[in-house]
Amino acid sequence: MNLEQLVVSMPHKTNDFLEDIRKLEIQDLNKRLQDTIADLIKLRAEARVGTIKDTASIRNMRKNIARLKTVINEKKRNSHREEKH
Repeated sequence: MNLEQLVVSMPHKTNDFLEDIRKLEIQDLNKRLQDTIADLIKLRAEARVGTIKDTASIRNMRKNIARLKTVINEKKRNSHREEKH
């Protein structure tokens, strides 16, 4: 899947994106996070060269990274709480 297909295939609504990632396991979330970070690096390189078509995709990608990190931390926190009980 190339970068443009990835950006297009990502859900545009925050709630849809959050619903999708909340269903995933921590390992899958970490993999998706690493992939998204790699894609962000590619987008930034395209922006420097001037070949990027949608500059808002950088901002959206950064927000998705933050969302992924938030869900990962929530799941870790919940798993630690369950271990204590």
